Amino acid sequence: MDALGRRVLVAAFDGWNDAGEAASAALAHLKESGTYEPVFAVDPELYFDYQYTRPHLVADAEGRRRLTWPEATILRPTDPQGDTEMWLLTGVEPARAWQAFSAEFVDVALREDITGFVSLGSMMSDVPHTRPISVFAGSENDQLRDTLGLERGTYEGPVGILSVLAHAADAAGIPTASLWASVPHYVAGHTPSPKATLALLDRLESLTGIPVDRGRLVTEAIAWETTIDAAAADDEEMTDYIRQLEENRDTVDSPEASGDAIAQEFEQYLRRRGDGPSKPGRDDRR
Repeated sequence: MDALGRRVLVAAFDGWNDAGEAASAALAHLKESGTYEPVFAVDPELYFDYQYTRPHLVADAEGRRRLTWPEATILRPTDPQGDTEMWLLTGVEPARAWQAFSAEFVDVALREDITGFVSLGSMMSDVPHTRPISVFAGSENDQLRDTLGLERGTYEGPVGILSVLAHAADAAGIPTASLWASVPHYVAGHTPSPKATLALLDRLESLTGIPVDRGRLVTEAIAWETTIDAAAADDEEMTDYIRQLEENRDTVDSPEASGDAIAQEFEQYLRRRGDGPSKPGRDDRR
């Protein structure tokens, strides 16, 4: 879309911003669905703590082993489809020097005439797996919000590298947007979450206007949901909890929903849990 220009850089990182591996899996899917070549990669010695993100030994087709190091890389499409190019920024969240890390990538983005920046993230939230995955789409850019119907984020608190990169890109004059998928917190052990990955890619396509091949993601998302259904069926407490989340979600999504009605539903939910008057968990939209 014109609001983001004709060369859009899409970013996701392994780590704190990647609940259910939904965001990093979205970038991996995009990479596998097209043909890309590296444009720039940071020096891993400057930004990664190898005791936290260790190098790996991998074997090639002949059995020779080599070391691979944590990385963060910009990739450009070698055979872009249509008028708008989707570039990728993928890697591991750095352990140090975030301002310098962000400055390096913004400098490359400016050099390569990147016209828009979209970050993909995912977070654990109090949402049911049986409903469509909600994706918060936001921007600090007034024009993007007006043109693309995005929201202004209200979150205050600790952030990940995506927020730092987005602020650096915005300060450099590159319009930025962020997409955050809400992953049910009770399925943390059932990673990855293809349903959340699919939701991010659906929203990315509508935001950028660039067609995205879904591949087997639809089938994998259905299988994932079926697996959670089967696990919940053997756990009465989980079944009741999911039903409460469904009721909350349906109330929020109903046309007649008001702020008072939603607040009342949450209060009822808390009383059922016996948690008292404290506020329930909510999506932290960064």
